[in-house]
Amino acid sequence: MLLVYTPAITSRIKYIFKHICTRILQIPVEFTTKVEVFIAHNNLKLTYANQPLGREFFIKSNPILTEKGITDISVVVQDWEDTKCFFYIGDNCSIPFDIFGASFYLLSRYEEYLPHRKDDFGRFTKHDSINFKYGFLEQPVVDIWVQKFQKALSAYFPSYKFKTPKFRTKLVIDVPAVYHYKSKGLLRTIGGTIQDLFSLKFSHIYNRFMVLFGFQKDPYDSFSWIINKQQRHKKRFEIFFLVGDYSPHDNNNSSSKKAVLSLIKSMADYCTVGLKASFKSIDNASILKMEKQRLTAITNHPLKSARVSFSKVSIPNLYRNFIALDIYADYTMGYADEIGFRAGTCTPFLFYDIDYEVQTPLVVHPYQLMDFALLKHISFLDKKEALLRAIESVKRVNGTFTAVFHNYTFGTVKRWTNYKKLFDIILNSEE
Repeated sequence: MLLVYTPAITSRIKYIFKHICTRILQIPVEFTTKVEVFIAHNNLKLTYANQPLGREFFIKSNPILTEKGITDISVVVQDWEDTKCFFYIGDNCSIPFDIFGASFYLLSRYEEYLPHRKDDFGRFTKHDSINFKYGFLEQPVVDIWVQKFQKALSAYFPSYKFKTPKFRTKLVIDVPAVYHYKSKGLLRTIGGTIQDLFSLKFSHIYNRFMVLFGFQKDPYDSFSWIINKQQRHKKRFEIFFLVGDYSPHDNNNSSSKKAVLSLIKSMADYCTVGLKASFKSIDNASILKMEKQRLTAITNHPLKSARVSFSKVSIPNLYRNFIALDIYADYTMGYADEIGFRAGTCTPFLFYDIDYEVQTPLVVHPYQLMDFALLKHISFLDKKEALLRAIESVKRVNGTFTAVFHNYTFGTVKRWTNYKKLFDIILNSEE
């Protein structure tokens, strides 16, 4: 057990120490404000305060973990060996930066509470993140800091045997529309045909009717391939279906269609089905509740996970709405157009609600890569190299590599050629 002496035991301190020490390093941690208890402890221990008690393992605390609410914190990013860090505390400490305060800043998404510009979809963008501004978006800095912390502890307590976490993968398949042409209804089919006609997209018209008359497979229909992959892989894929009502942002198939109902039920037999919350439900708890009830009625399975259309994380309201509906796993934390670590980590973490100063039961599964982020690389070789770099950055810290693909990524749309091979690379990386 690791005993932490600190003058004040706050909910923030308990949250971040337990995440780093227990969830990642698998070390039980306890806290004390009594000097005599700390001195008597003859196992792992450290002081987290403004001053050390003696010559013990000491990390000088940054005020962020003893404050409440949001304040205008000065964040000065500096080099630290092969990475970056902030909240410098001096070279007289066991570690020159307060990795606990800095980790809390990133995991709590502190910067997303602060005033920032939003894009056309109302999203927090990479351009406002310190990770992007200071060039460490492609590093899981929290996990790197934890490795450095463990190394420092090992030097101080050489007889303690630390456990090593294992590299894992998590495959997420997003289904914003089950089919491109099928099960769209007469009016939408006519409307789509007219639109293609005016846009001179004659090949789309041809393909549409080839699919509708059964001569050609729908270009988004890759579900047999997904099932085949799932049957050969021990770890269940996470597949998210959009069952909300049609809207300008959500061009999905109606979940009342027999073909759609049958497909979702079938996929639930192989994969873990979650809810892809519609764009309208992000800020509307009643719509979100209706969509959860609709999907649960289809699968007849408990629904505990969700991700949101356009990867729009509206903190903290979205996560509060998830928790109120007993949704305890989120797969939205990432940037759709950029490979990287939005929360600075590749380890799932519990959402901390800063407004209420409480650790919640919602587990945030940050993703490092969405298929769209690879489109900027023209050749398959470039895509493959970018993917392998991302996987390797997670392997180095024994984290969880989470990637988001779409059902149409594995279909017959030309822009997604060879993405099945990229998916296979991830599948084989854990072996």
